[in-house]
Formats: sequence, structure tokens, C-alpha cells
Amino acid sequence: MASESRSGRPRASSREVLSEAACELFLEQGYDATSVSDITQRAGVSRSSFFNYFSAKSDVLWSGFDERVDEAIAALTESDASPTEALVSIGRDFAPDALALAIANADVMGLVAELDRDRAQRQFRLQREVAARLVSEGEDRLRAQVRGGAVAAAVLAAVWAWAEHTAGGPALADLLATALADAHA
Repeated sequence: MASESRSGRPRASSREVLSEAACELFLEQGYDATSVSDITQRAGVSRSSFFNYFSAKSDVLWSGFDERVDEAIAALTESDASPTEALVSIGRDFAPDALALAIANADVMGLVAELDRDRAQRQFRLQREVAARLVSEGEDRLRAQVRGGAVAAAVLAAVWAWAEHTAGGPALADLLATALADAHA
């Protein structure tokens, strides 16, 4: 593993340390009151290290999910996997992370509006990609957009349901499968 020269931490752990520091600060003083500098100071890394991993403060919350979505979109566009198979893969072995913590503590962290906005962006991205796949399979554009929207909404609804009950609830992949079946993916 490569090391970051400034902090001496292995590259893989700096991202986790930044995420943990950010979540601690969001819980302590709220999202809006926490700066990137606060996060890097708490994590013991440089500001440039933060931007090696995240392009913005909100990316700390979404990075794990976004990586999974990128993989699912690649499966949608590059393989024969069905939309349901590709999207259920988002939840396979997905452990509670900063996003789950933020969803469960959105009020305390002052994140409700931020999460709503970011959720809508990701939902639209998924809708666009699923619709494109359906159109490529010969489906009418309007129907593909409607189905893509339903599927994307189901994915994010499952993530929210999972995050609110991670301690004793079903696995995210199971919730995704159920939600996608309900959306007729």
C-alpha cells in the first residue's frame, strides 16, 4: 500500500479517518458549522489530503455509496445483467458507513436539506442510466423514463430504510431486491 508522506498513514485508512472525523464533527457541531479545515485538523491530515479523496464536504457522506453506484452503472452499460441484478449489487456486503450514520442522525447533524438535495441528484443519475439501458433494449423513451424513475426512487428508499434500521434490520441487498420488485424493475 502506498503511504501519504505528510500524515504517514496508509492511503486506504486516510479516507476512513477523514470520514470518521467528519461524522464526529457533524454530530458535535452540525454539518453547516463544520469546515473542511475542521475535518482535516481532527483527522490529522492536510487539506490537500482531504481533496485527494473528496471533492466537497458532502462527498464524505456519499463516497461509499457512489462507488457502488458507479459499479452498478458499469454493469448496466457493459454487461447483460438485468437492471435489478445490477442495482441489487449496490447493497451486497455494504456495511453501515458515514451515509447510514448521517441518515439516521440527519436532524442532529443538521443534514436534512443537504441529504435531500444529494439524494435527488443521485436518484436522477440512476434514473437516467436505467432509462438509457431500457431504451437500448427497445423500450419507448417515455416508458423508460417512468420506469427508470421508479427504479431509482426504489433504490434510494431502500437505502433510507436500511440506514434507519441497520442494527437489527435486513441487509441492504435484501431491501433493494424488495424495493425493486415493488417498482417492477
